[in-house]
Amino acid sequence: MEHKPESFEQSYVMIQALENGVTIFGLTRGPDTKFHHTEKLDQGEVLIAQFTSHTSAIKIRGKAKIFTSIGVTTSGS
Repeated sequence: MEHKPESFEQSYVMIQALENGVTIFGLTRGPDTKFHHTEKLDQGEVLIAQFTSHTSAIKIRGKAKIFTSIGVTTSGS
């Protein structure tokens, strides 16, 4: 039988830092949301992240361009 991944496993987000020191936090699933992973990006660096059974949310601190299946937005001021 072929394994079909759940829809959250197919959700990707691409984050492009528009300044040095952009911080990306991965947050856990479950009754208590906790930070489980942190990345720092410098201007021009790109991170491609995937939502998984362990990651339910991503928090971005700093100015970055965020690309998702529902559109593009910019964080920071």
